Amino acid sequence: DYRARIDGLLPKLTAANGKTMIEIAALPDMIRGFGHVKEANITKAKAREAELLALLDAKPSALRAAAE
Repeated sequence: DYRARIDGLLPKLTAANGKTMIEIAALPDMIRGFGHVKEANITKAKAREAELLALLDAKPSALRAAAE
């Protein structure tokens, strides 16, 4: 899933959304632990991914505002 997500996003990479793309690429680093700890971290990572993907779909001005 991770590879497919990154491969799908690479064509959309611009200078304006670079920081957001880097944060998306780093999401697996959030998933640590075992058992219920890992499950909670997966939930947090998926929620953050949804936020970041929404930013990518937003207008470029929203990306600049989010970066500041």
